[in-house]
Amino acid sequence: MKTGIPVPAVWFPAIRTGTGADVFTERLATGLRERGIRVEVTWLPHRAEYLPWTVPAPTQPEWANIVHVNTWLHPRFIPAGMPLLATMHHCVHESELGRYKSSLQKVYHEFWIRPIERRVLERAARVVAVSHYTAEQTRKSFGCDGIEVIHNGLPPLAGHRPLVARNPGSPFRLLYVGTWSRRKGSDLLAPIMEALGEQYELWFTSEEGRKTILPTNCRALGRPSNEELDELYRSCDALLFPSRLEGFGQVVLEAMARGLPVIATNGSALPEVMRDGLEGFLCTRDDVPSFVSAVRRMSTDSQSWSGMRVQALRRSRDFSLDSMVDAYLAVYSELLSDDAGINRKGLVT
Repeated sequence: MKTGIPVPAVWFPAIRTGTGADVFTERLATGLRERGIRVEVTWLPHRAEYLPWTVPAPTQPEWANIVHVNTWLHPRFIPAGMPLLATMHHCVHESELGRYKSSLQKVYHEFWIRPIERRVLERAARVVAVSHYTAEQTRKSFGCDGIEVIHNGLPPLAGHRPLVARNPGSPFRLLYVGTWSRRKGSDLLAPIMEALGEQYELWFTSEEGRKTILPTNCRALGRPSNEELDELYRSCDALLFPSRLEGFGQVVLEAMARGLPVIATNGSALPEVMRDGLEGFLCTRDDVPSFVSAVRRMSTDSQSWSGMRVQALRRSRDFSLDSMVDAYLAVYSELLSDDAGINRKGLVT
């Protein structure tokens, strides 16, 4: 911390959504506590997102000097008179994304989420995005300049488990981790697996919301525990991730940290996390033959596949929790300095 600047004491009022935003909040809070920073997370029920008036506004802790929120948090839960940092996890207002939304999602994002985010961004003294892609989409959607980019970081994995030398499995086993939504590209899984045939299999998590009939080379896993998911990352041959929009790409990073090569979409923030031909392959969005070709290339070249495993593990270390905590501590320090807000430009109204 700079001389004369108070030590940050951070309050996170956050909605429990069961998404990567929850993981981000928990990891950052843990990392800050390990640095001796006083932190409190106040979890609000999911309905606080869409029925905020049914949830009492929590009382801010008297000891806190910074409030840190997700941009989807309704302003009624944000106290006045305390420096505010807002983190943008993904920007759902990209025009091209509209074709993958239901009519209800379009209305919800445009007439409910957008006004909430605008008010939060106007109120915030600093805005952080989790990727350069998300920062650019936020700038385009809200005219918001001066956004800082801090990539998400992973804590060290429990226990040291070196990669075990092996060949790709037969059948070649793909893993999909994510919600069942068009934004995540889950509708592409069936045609990809049908084209690949019985020499390949797909293991996938959560079936919630699934309406697609999958071919017989697909296996549902339900909701694995963290320990079970860790084993899946280590035992499968590649992550198949045809997502159309990722604010960062947390699943990709977690797979790479276990030495799992990735086959993903060449779009949104994913190229910031992995590189085509090094940690796996990046494929044209919505192009089933592109994904099929990438899977086959990876499965038939064991030497290249082995190299991608090693490279994936190395690349994941560029995104550490320590680096993320360092970056946020620097922003908190700016917020608590006398000139807080000087570099924060307003929105285009």
